[in-house]
Amino acid sequence: MRWDIAPSNAGTGLPLEGVRVLDLSRVLAGPLCAMVVGDLGADVIKVESPEGDAVRALAPPSLDGLATYYLSVNRHRRNLTLDLRAADDRAVLRLLVSQADAVVENYLPHQAELFGVRELRDEFPDVVWITITPASSGSPLAERPTFDLLAQARSGLMSVTGSAESGPMKIGAPLADVVTGLYAAIGLITGLFARIQGRPGRHFEAPLLESAMTALVNQAQGFLAAGVAPQRLGNHHPSIAPYGPVAAQDGMLLLAVGTDAQYELLVNELGDDELSARREWLRNDVRVQERDALHVELDRVFGRLSVAEWLDRLAHANVPCAPIYSVPEALAQPDLAEDFIATVDSVVGPLSMMRSPLRVDGQRPPLRSGPRGLGEDNDLRNS
Repeated sequence: MRWDIAPSNAGTGLPLEGVRVLDLSRVLAGPLCAMVVGDLGADVIKVESPEGDAVRALAPPSLDGLATYYLSVNRHRRNLTLDLRAADDRAVLRLLVSQADAVVENYLPHQAELFGVRELRDEFPDVVWITITPASSGSPLAERPTFDLLAQARSGLMSVTGSAESGPMKIGAPLADVVTGLYAAIGLITGLFARIQGRPGRHFEAPLLESAMTALVNQAQGFLAAGVAPQRLGNHHPSIAPYGPVAAQDGMLLLAVGTDAQYELLVNELGDDELSARREWLRNDVRVQERDALHVELDRVFGRLSVAEWLDRLAHANVPCAPIYSVPEALAQPDLAEDFIATVDSVVGPLSMMRSPLRVDGQRPPLRSGPRGLGEDNDLRNS
């Protein structure tokens, strides 16, 4: 089998053009990693079992029988099916690995042994190898299957999400998987750079648990450095106020007043005598301590006008604020419609997708190919 670059990936001028990436991963973090480098020009071949990635059926919602969960992270790659329990198919896998610049996989350790994946990693030390694991190798959790929700629970992310009344809540998007996938992509690109410098043989692990924990950033550091255990504050910030939603006449808008100077701009624009009289609130540390009383006053003032009126006034006053959009509203923003959202041909026909958020020399990488059908490129085995 010969790995020729797909026509859609030739002549793109993108930074990773000509780089061959073998995607053996399933679910979300690994496929997202492969999508990131595919967006940047890499030629990616995804290998699935004959049964397919389980995420293909993770619906609703679905489109023509294929879960939108799968569609979201599986563009820019050709698709082969291999049964790694069969010697002939393992031989095909070996040929693919021998021609790859990088491999992305998320097999559990016993699966990597069973399918000969670890043996291939040792046989081809020049290949950049990305392994996505439940937790770092050698830990008791490394052999236990895990998913985004379990990582959110174990990492502490759920403990700081929600309110005192709600109890711990998961984040509304698979943040643990996304952060892990991005760390995996960083590892892959770093490994390619190391190869250029003559330092091959890099094996990167992106553990789901530890990757998720890095998303705690200031919340974890507050405990590690000062012994302050973070609390659930709903939509409010532990260190800044006002930094959350306020109630206008017809709905909610969000304030993100990060400095004392911005707070003074806000008070001046609101023009409320009672709020202006609270001179102690000109200091952020006092505002944080008296957050509840502050928001009672803000809700009273903001209740006088509509969301649209306040957004217009605050924008002119240079007070950081934003509407609180639904997903359909967010995707319909005029600034995004003609650039960030695009349509690409796929196994389910024309498919609207979010493009890469990155810009390369002022241009967003184009969508070149959409998600493929299971085994749609099996004829590559005869090349």
